[in-house]
Amino acid sequence: MSVHESGEMYLEAIHVLTKKNGHVRSIDVSEYLGYSKPSVSRAMGILRSGGYITVEKDGSISLTEAGQEIAEKIYARHTLLTKLLIRIGVSEETAAEDACKLEHAISDESFEALKRYVSDKL
Repeated sequence: MSVHESGEMYLEAIHVLTKKNGHVRSIDVSEYLGYSKPSVSRAMGILRSGGYITVEKDGSISLTEAGQEIAEKIYARHTLLTKLLIRIGVSEETAAEDACKLEHAISDESFEALKRYVSDKL
């Protein structure tokens, strides 16, 4: 099962919140992304049935190995693209917003080439 852009956004949010807080619940994801609780609940159900997250009885959300792999990939893209855009003169806020769009659209091949190209420049 492939994950669409919205699924990638949720997985990345869970990854970031886990790193920041140590644990994540649906309400945390809702607040972080600014999405409604019902939307987040539906997405968590889809991600759980796809094998990307687990949800404990207390509501704690964890990434599975498959979910972690996708989340780390998207987070790495976001981080590098944001740094690159800032480096070339884009404001921090715009760079983060644009990186969020680009991270889902760029191919693995293009991102890896970009990463190699800028690795010594950032």
